[in-house]
Amino acid sequence: MKIQFNNVVPIPLNGIQHSNKSIWGNSFSLLKGEKVMLNASSGKGKTTFTHTLAGIRKDFNGSIRLGEREITSFSPEEWANLRRNHLSFVFQDLQLFPQLTVEENLNLKNDLTDTFATAELKSMLEELEIIDKWSVPCGILSMGQQQRVAIIRAMCQPFDWLFMDEPFSHLDEENTQKALALIARRTKNIGSGFILTTLGENHNFSFDRELNL
Repeated sequence: MKIQFNNVVPIPLNGIQHSNKSIWGNSFSLLKGEKVMLNASSGKGKTTFTHTLAGIRKDFNGSIRLGEREITSFSPEEWANLRRNHLSFVFQDLQLFPQLTVEENLNLKNDLTDTFATAELKSMLEELEIIDKWSVPCGILSMGQQQRVAIIRAMCQPFDWLFMDEPFSHLDEENTQKALALIARRTKNIGSGFILTTLGENHNFSFDRELNL
């Protein structure tokens, strides 16, 4: 699914001076399968970018197209279908259910999409060294552990694009590399792309493109 931005500026960021390298106010396309780093300092709109592509925010000027459609034309039902089958997210606030266990949080999505067997979910948790948290409520996990659960949950569906808003901010470099390897393998296997927002660290990954805010 191609994503096309044409002169998009979020209304809350209208008063901020954006550089000529910024995606805000310029035109560009994202092609399915691309691995993209979105680099920006705090306050430049990384979370706004993610929320806009999730259909959560609509307060922008300009045009954004998903495939052949303007995103402002999608009904709530169409957005639900997009988020179930085409677009997946790791939001900065993670949006896990704190009272539910790791198993329950993962299965809330996995049961809807029938993507992975239980053994596969456990294998990913083991790869990210949190298999021992399977029956633990997410609310008592560390932030780094919660980030790893949210990353695995985001992959429990089909998608053309995986959007991740600073998903490694509470991980050390070793665990970041393990998580990034899992993401890269999953997206390669299904031919999808991902966009990773960051404060500038590329984590030694060979991104296809770097965008700036």
